[in-house]
Amino acid sequence: MTILIACGLQREAKLLARPGIIPVIGGGDAAGLERRLEAALAQGRVRAIVSAGIAGALDPSLGAGALVVDARGWDRAEVVRAALPDARFGAIVGQDSIAASGAQKAALHTATGALAVDMESHVAARVAARHALPFMAIRAVSDTANETLPPAALVGMNPDGSMALGRVLRNLARHPTQLPALIRTGRSANAAFGVLDRVAAAIASLV
Repeated sequence: MTILIACGLQREAKLLARPGIIPVIGGGDAAGLERRLEAALAQGRVRAIVSAGIAGALDPSLGAGALVVDARGWDRAEVVRAALPDARFGAIVGQDSIAASGAQKAALHTATGALAVDMESHVAARVAARHALPFMAIRAVSDTANETLPPAALVGMNPDGSMALGRVLRNLARHPTQLPALIRTGRSANAAFGVLDRVAAAIASLV
C-alpha cells in the first residue's frame, strides 16, 4: 500500500519522497494535478492521499517554518500529533491561485477561519473523497499572513514544478526595487523547506 502526496514543486517532491510514499506534482495547475492523481491511483493500491509542502499563513501568529496540520479527513491524527508535537491543528484551505497579498490572506482568513492556504489541498481532498480514501494536509508556512509576495515570486514556478529562474530574473530586472522583498521571501521559503523532512517522517509513520 502506498500514500500519494499532492505537492506543487519538484523541490517539495524530492524532500518528501520515501519508500511507500509517491509525490504527485501539481505545478500550479489544479486540473493537471487532478489528472495526475487519478493516473497514480490507477497504477496500484493507494492507502490515502496527503497534501504536503509549503503554504501561505492566514493566521497572523504563524511564522515562517511553522507546521500546520488539517487532519479532519483522517482518524489517525494522533499519530501525526505525536510525530509533530509543535504543529498547529486546524483548517488548511486550497485555491487555484496564489494568495499573494496580506489583504487577500486576511480576507481568506476571515471568510474561512483557516490557518493556511495552498494550491493543492482542495484538489487532493476532492480526489480522496471521490475514491473514499483518507485525506490529510500537512503544510509548512513559507510566507506569513501579513507578507505580500513580490511580483518575481509569483512567476517562479513552471508547470512541471521546477523553478522558472529565467522569468524570475527578467521580472527582477524590470522591477529591481523588489529585491529586498524577494530575498526575504527566499529566506522564509528556505525555513519552510527546512522542516519538510519532519513532515516526510510524519507521513511515513502512516504507511
